[in-house]
Amino acid sequence: MRFLLLLCLIFSALSGTGAAMAAGLRLIDIPAANGKAAMKAAVWSPCAAAPEEVRIGPFLLPAVRDCPVPEGKYPLVVISHGFGGTYFSHRDTAAALADAGFIVAAINHPGDNALEMKKAGELSALTGRPADIARLLDHLLEGFSEAGSIDAGRIGVFGFSRGGYTALVLAGGTPDFANAGLPCPDPQAPICTQMRQKTTLPQHGGQDARIRAVVAADPLNAFPGAGDLKNITIPVQLWSSERGGDGVAPQDVARLRDDLPVKPDYRMVKGAGHFSFIAPCPAEMEKAVPQICSDAAGFDRAGFHRSFNAEVVSFFKASLR
Repeated sequence: MRFLLLLCLIFSALSGTGAAMAAGLRLIDIPAANGKAAMKAAVWSPCAAAPEEVRIGPFLLPAVRDCPVPEGKYPLVVISHGFGGTYFSHRDTAAALADAGFIVAAINHPGDNALEMKKAGELSALTGRPADIARLLDHLLEGFSEAGSIDAGRIGVFGFSRGGYTALVLAGGTPDFANAGLPCPDPQAPICTQMRQKTTLPQHGGQDARIRAVVAADPLNAFPGAGDLKNITIPVQLWSSERGGDGVAPQDVARLRDDLPVKPDYRMVKGAGHFSFIAPCPAEMEKAVPQICSDAAGFDRAGFHRSFNAEVVSFFKASLR
């Protein structure tokens, strides 16, 4: 993906519809440990204060920086972005969850985010993602300033594209890259060569018993058979775009639906493309990067996101009671 496309994942995610109430927002650092790179994260939380306009770089967000978390225990949702995304890629969904009483945290996956792509084209970018989220959970539950506000028995994961694959691994899926038949537009890309040669890399992280529910939006399907998904027994909400894109085809998401051992809450979004799950872009980005920001004629991305966020909130509320 070209640099402009990567930047758009930041710009578009920061420009979606605002939350109805204020969401507290913190930007935190997770220190390097045991040979693993430091990570940057954004954390949204319930906030009793009135909304403010928070500028981060060129962007204006409806949030309250470092807002105290009201007393109580809150469920946690962690977010895994797609290829070249950032912790802001699903900021409208995160804010909606925070306004509904969740603490929400998202990271920049090291080496596979819009600001640092050094391993995005390597198979290791996929095999290392589940461990990134596990480290995020460790930090939130043990080292985060608001750890005492998190209910460790009510944790969910939201993932988009590569992040959807990540969520399914954390839920118990076992990826099989050698036989998954993932598309390779550039056969010479390292990840394509590695899959073609059936290179085996250690899977860093896997099923995490702390995860109690998953939302996967247009997930990359690295699970070629039902046996690769047999250990997923927690609730799953599975979203598919009708048009697909960026290596994710609707039929691959439908195969996941059919192969999951517990019937998922499956949603096919008519008229949507793969990037429709990213928040609406500002006008200037719509002109600069239509590949990311444009939708099929008649598809209302802003309207879809209002219903999408509401459905995600409803699912996690029901699944993390």
